[in-house]
Amino acid sequence: MANALHLTNAKGRDATIGITTLKSPPQAAIGILGESISFRRYIAAPESCIDVELQKRLGEDYSAALTESDPEIDMETIGQAIADTSVVYIDSAGELMYAEPRVIDIIYSPDGIEKERREPTEVAANVNVESPVRWTGKKLPILDVVRKYFFRRTLQLRHGDGLTFDFLYEMARELEQDQVMVLVGTGEKGAGPLVFQANGRGYRGFLEGRTDGKRYMLLLHLSDMEFKMPVRKVMETAND
Repeated sequence: MANALHLTNAKGRDATIGITTLKSPPQAAIGILGESISFRRYIAAPESCIDVELQKRLGEDYSAALTESDPEIDMETIGQAIADTSVVYIDSAGELMYAEPRVIDIIYSPDGIEKERREPTEVAANVNVESPVRWTGKKLPILDVVRKYFFRRTLQLRHGDGLTFDFLYEMARELEQDQVMVLVGTGEKGAGPLVFQANGRGYRGFLEGRTDGKRYMLLLHLSDMEFKMPVRKVMETAND
């Protein structure tokens, strides 16, 4: 993922600034206080004991066999510890594939209906290139944005010197004073998505600013999903 962002401000001036992910809060410890824990994986059942194989050997209704002889349990295999594993691909029939499957893009409409299948296209990263990510000037109240968009992740914009400090601090102060987020995007009009790595996901970007005296925090919220109210369909009833 890119670690720098080429960005314009409200006046159209641009600068290259650093970006970093926010640190997650510490999670609750699992286990007994003061004791270390480790995770292990064990075999629950070999391939010969799964439902499909049992049906082949005993027929579709093998409930009686379960109570009489426990054919679903392999006493010599079950419970063995699993060490290193490797990823393999299988086809729809469960057969091992010796070449990676061909990847295709499936496009769905908002109502979940498949619209198109196509070969994947190569997408270049575009957040730290000659053409900067643009401050569109489209400001939205913070409450409206958080209710309308799902944020996939949040990045923090950071300065590297005094000039970029002033550059980012002014952005943060303006946004905080207006209690808004501003939409940022790529392209001449800022209408394009933000792509942080080659063939990566495209995002809408929303800048949020916070200040505390001479300190600031400028956050870039990334969204690839918009919440929309479902269309209410009126059922027509025929008159008798």
